[in-house]
Amino acid sequence: MIRIAQDLTSSSWAPVPQSYSHKRNADETLLTSWQRTGPDRFLIKAGWPGDHSFYTTGADGTDPLLFSETVRQCLPVLSHAAYDVPLGHHLLWETYDYALAESPSAPREITLHIDCTDISRRGTRAGAATAHIRALHGDSLIGTATTRFTIQTPAVYRRLRGEYADVAHALERRLPPPAPLPEQEAGRERPYDVVLSPTDIPGRHQLRVDTGHPVLFDHPVDHVPGILLLDAARQAAHAASRVRPAQPIGMTTRFFRYVEFDAPCWIETAIDPAHPDRVLVTAWQNDKECFTASVALADAQATSAANAPHAGRGAA
Repeated sequence: MIRIAQDLTSSSWAPVPQSYSHKRNADETLLTSWQRTGPDRFLIKAGWPGDHSFYTTGADGTDPLLFSETVRQCLPVLSHAAYDVPLGHHLLWETYDYALAESPSAPREITLHIDCTDISRRGTRAGAATAHIRALHGDSLIGTATTRFTIQTPAVYRRLRGEYADVAHALERRLPPPAPLPEQEAGRERPYDVVLSPTDIPGRHQLRVDTGHPVLFDHPVDHVPGILLLDAARQAAHAASRVRPAQPIGMTTRFFRYVEFDAPCWIETAIDPAHPDRVLVTAWQNDKECFTASVALADAQATSAANAPHAGRGAA
């Protein structure tokens, strides 16, 4: 078992092995180093790309999906490095909530301050935890997140997944991706990155799963990844918004069931009855609720203009 040894009081930074982030492509590994600052408190450094084919890294502020993928990578890193979880175990999202702060541009380096609570253990190994995360660039807050995740051994995961645990078999049964929604409706620049397909029913799209996408499917998996569902919620909320482009500055999400490759998954939008200023996005498959997201939107152009430097009077 690979593990980074660290004393509970150590203040030194340890490198993050690429395998700990569960990414095969080194260019998609965002976390660089970590340290423990208390029994269940940690700092993790992340380096964000200056340019990327999938994430927005320009002057429009923080890309919500890049932020979410950074948080996601923290979970396996801490599991393997700090909580005795061997490689090959499966991490399952239960909840994920985030809120972004106003940012004039996407920084290149951030530090994530993480407190883990409600930790359940199987011997010395963690079986579940809640992570409370604050992401900062220097003293500037980038965003906050709270997420609950569980960890399953390979044997337990195989029992839970049954025939779907076989990755090759699951991929053989995948449906071909339907035609994409126009990219401007989804808030994307390329049709290749659109994860929704239009239907004849207002407020309803079909999830478009392209297992050849190099970022969303960095490596073969047996079900639709959680990060793809987050992007589907973002795109569906954008399509439902009266203002475009719209930036999802916050989400409250719940994961109930796996979304499989072999049946259509329907993404529906409505006004959130609990929060009328938010869009409620629900994923359904085989008439069962799989995922929900309550999405808070902001006018991306207004936010970008407000964050842009203003020209002042004076000599050139």
